[in-house]
Amino acid sequence: MSALLRFAAHTVGTLEVPDEVSLIYTISGCPLRCPGCHSAELRDASQGEPLDPETLAATLRRYRGLATCVCFLGGEWQPDGLVALLREARRHGFATCLYSGRNSVDDRIAAELDYLKLGPWVAALGGLDQPTTNQRFLDLRDGRDLTHRFRRPTDAAALRPAA
Repeated sequence: MSALLRFAAHTVGTLEVPDEVSLIYTISGCPLRCPGCHSAELRDASQGEPLDPETLAATLRRYRGLATCVCFLGGEWQPDGLVALLREARRHGFATCLYSGRNSVDDRIAAELDYLKLGPWVAALGGLDQPTTNQRFLDLRDGRDLTHRFRRPTDAAALRPAA
C-alpha cells in the first residue's frame, strides 16, 4: 500500500511545463523549509484533500483531450505515493512532471517522469526565469536542460526572428 498524498490546490496551466497544458497539483507536507518560501502553509501534511490513483484517474478522464501533462509541485518526500500517481497519469496517456526543491530525486520517481524541475528556492538567485537561478528544468526523455525556456527576451534583438 502506498503512502497517501494530500493536495492543497489543483489548477490547469501552461507556464510550468514548456509546450504542455498541465494539470497542476500542489502537494502539502513539504519538509524542506526553504528560507523565503512563498508557500510555507504547505508544510502542514494534513492540509488539503487526499489524492490517490483513483481520485487522480477521475480528474484525468475529465481532462482527456484538453490537458497533456500532470505536474506535481512536491510530493517527492513520499516516493511510493508519488510513483503510484505518476504511473496512473502515464496509464491515461499524460506526460508527467515534478517540481522538486531538492537537487535530486529517488530513481523510482525519476523513472516515471518526463520532466523534472530541481533545486531549492534561493531568493538571491531567483527562479527558473532568472539567469542567476540555481534551479534546472530537465526533459528526462532526452536529457535536455530546458531552463532557458522560462526566460524572457530582454532586448529587441532577442525578439527578432533568426535569419
